[in-house]
Amino acid sequence: MVSEAQVSVGSMATASKQANPGYRCTECGWTTAKWVGRCGECQAWGSVIEAGAKPAGPATKATKVASPALSIADVSVSASTRKPTDVPEFDRVLGGGLVTGAVVLLAGEPGVGKSTLLLDVAARAARAGERVLYITGEESAGQVRLRAERIGALEPGLLLAAETDLGTVLGHIEASDPQLLMVDSIQTIASANVDGTPGGVSQVREVASALIQAAKTRGMAMVIVGHVTKDGSVAGPRLVEHLVDVVCQFEGEQHSPLRLLRAIKNRFGSVDEVGCFQLVDAGIESVADPSGLFLSREAVRVPGTCATITIDGKRPLPAEIQALVASSALANPRRATSGMDSSRVAMILAVLHRRVGVAVANEDVYVSTIGGARVTEPAADVALALALASARMDVPVREGFAAVGEVALSGALRPVSALAQRVAEAARLGFTDVIVPAVGKAPSVDGVRIHAVDTLAEAVALAVPRS
Repeated sequence: MVSEAQVSVGSMATASKQANPGYRCTECGWTTAKWVGRCGECQAWGSVIEAGAKPAGPATKATKVASPALSIADVSVSASTRKPTDVPEFDRVLGGGLVTGAVVLLAGEPGVGKSTLLLDVAARAARAGERVLYITGEESAGQVRLRAERIGALEPGLLLAAETDLGTVLGHIEASDPQLLMVDSIQTIASANVDGTPGGVSQVREVASALIQAAKTRGMAMVIVGHVTKDGSVAGPRLVEHLVDVVCQFEGEQHSPLRLLRAIKNRFGSVDEVGCFQLVDAGIESVADPSGLFLSREAVRVPGTCATITIDGKRPLPAEIQALVASSALANPRRATSGMDSSRVAMILAVLHRRVGVAVANEDVYVSTIGGARVTEPAADVALALALASARMDVPVREGFAAVGEVALSGALRPVSALAQRVAEAARLGFTDVIVPAVGKAPSVDGVRIHAVDTLAEAVALAVPRS
């Protein structure tokens, strides 16, 4: 038998459970018996709280203002002036130089030359009279000293410390009060107050926050070296990329001396500039005119070569595409590419076969670029097609010719961006004839004959004379 008291208690519990369902979403009112991190109705994160409880308000209270807000017209810009680093290509990417208090993250693969560039910039700044502190966590002080001796960076004003503890690094900053700080690299420095191994998410976040706060507080420019992952992105939490002012990517092939510096993010300038460097025995050098690295300039013209002008950011760069067509003894002929997209090459081969009548179905095809250049934009389609047609017919492209344009599957030439800039660069490099798409207005540049054509067949007939 169930007593009346037990029935009364059960009824009260049921009523209490119905009155208080447990947890409720503050966004849509959805209820649940147990807490969950995400609302099952509106899918909002962190909105489910205990029923009857008030949402947590802001924990930070207003404090007394130290300095009142100013009109935007009265804010001084003297603290945001740029200081050139005396490395022209580095200044080009930064937008003119380092801004006081700016934090630059320099990322790149191992062995690409990040430390060499960093040491060169530090030495030039010390030579100009600035106090520079170079923190190395990857190498010993002796190893850095040997590199500095090799590249001519032994400057008395360049202070060097080999440290991996964040507290000690901050102590060096307090003691030397530098105007420019170099940290190589952020993944090797760790804080004793944070759990985790050096290079971990928590450690990188703590180290970056502490160093950036020191740079902003002191008005000290800082360049941080960062590692990259297998896919080429900056290693560590993405929070670091949001905290810094400038993110630069240092790229280069292992077997090529050419190095390219790109700005992925720049709060003080454009992200369309590209800096060119060359690794030499004496260190790293800026290359103001990289055309000599991408053009062969052979004394005797050979079949299978055609030049084009690519645009990397805002910078026009020449590229020479070479093709070789040879008879194949295989059932499936080879298609090998270096510096170009293999699928793009296959498409141009199909267009040449179907629209121009240049067939290479039973032959091996090899395509490469000069100087380790990576050509990915469609504006190089015409030059690629001319190089392949020239190699197949064993006839050199006419002397002084360059080609710019995208090729459609129909064989028509499509317009490309910055055509006037490309033609002007071709004229500066000494080309006398440039093939461009007939669509749109053709640019007029002194010293260059512009050949506006509608189809790829016209371009091949114009640039590759049939014997």
